[in-house]
Amino acid sequence: MKNRRLTAYPVLILSTIFWGVSFIMTKELFLTEQHMTVTILITLRLAIATVVMVPLMAISGKLQPIRRGPGHGMKALLGGDLKWFLLLTLCEPFIYHLCETSGVQLVSGSLASVVIATIPLFVPFGMWLAYRTRIHVQLLVGVILSLSGIGIMLLGGEGLSGNLSGLLFLGGAVVIAIVYTLLLVKVVDHYNPLTITTWQNLIGLLYFLPLMLLTDGSQLALLSWSPKMLFLLLVLGICCSTLAYAGYNLGVRTLGASEACIFNNAIPIFSLLAAVAIGQESFSWSNIAGIVIVVGGVVISQIPSKSAAKNLNAKRQ
Repeated sequence: MKNRRLTAYPVLILSTIFWGVSFIMTKELFLTEQHMTVTILITLRLAIATVVMVPLMAISGKLQPIRRGPGHGMKALLGGDLKWFLLLTLCEPFIYHLCETSGVQLVSGSLASVVIATIPLFVPFGMWLAYRTRIHVQLLVGVILSLSGIGIMLLGGEGLSGNLSGLLFLGGAVVIAIVYTLLLVKVVDHYNPLTITTWQNLIGLLYFLPLMLLTDGSQLALLSWSPKMLFLLLVLGICCSTLAYAGYNLGVRTLGASEACIFNNAIPIFSLLAAVAIGQESFSWSNIAGIVIVVGGVVISQIPSKSAAKNLNAKRQ
């Protein structure tokens, strides 16, 4: 057990790095590819992830079929879990990626990663609305701190006037992530996490492909298809949409959700380091202070959930 825990730590760190740099790579694609659009980028990313994941899951025998309901034909499909997968995928990756990628197109990668990193702060509010779970004082403190950190980043250099649309898109992604979490409870106990991710990527690709062809299909021929563009897409599809999720799922299974989730708080740090490394951004005290405050707020907000998990484990023993 100890060896498995030691293996989980570097895997989780690697997943965090992949997710952190994904914002910067997405931004780099928009900066270097004049004709790159939101729908094209997401469609290509999901296509790569699907081409990699579906065969691997099928060969390994770990791809669980979607459960059918009673009866035959479409009634049996919709009477089972297909309707929940269609709704889950509509939230994430479809609407979520539209909002997140549109936001990254309009603001810096590091600011986008910081806003998305606040999702764990707001999920409990959705749980309270849906299931009347308790809101802890630490959560409210964490929300205030994190919003203050984002404000410091804006006032210290980002500026609000040019980025309001981007922040609204990213805020929409946060809201959709909350809805997604509430829907996830319908299937999470019946399928392994990689099966859920694989089906979501495949169904998401079916959502995005016709939309991309109708709205931006003519732009495909105008893309450079340079080695740099292909490299960035491969990293986003294989490392960020596939390996990172697989590593995170391994961490959750080995360490538990509460302990594994804490690694995600470092995502904005790796985003800023990657942005500075390739010259997208430069170090500034406002960025550093904002990231530290946001990460601190998220950590504080998780204290109640970690305590609750310990109490639950004690009761089970």
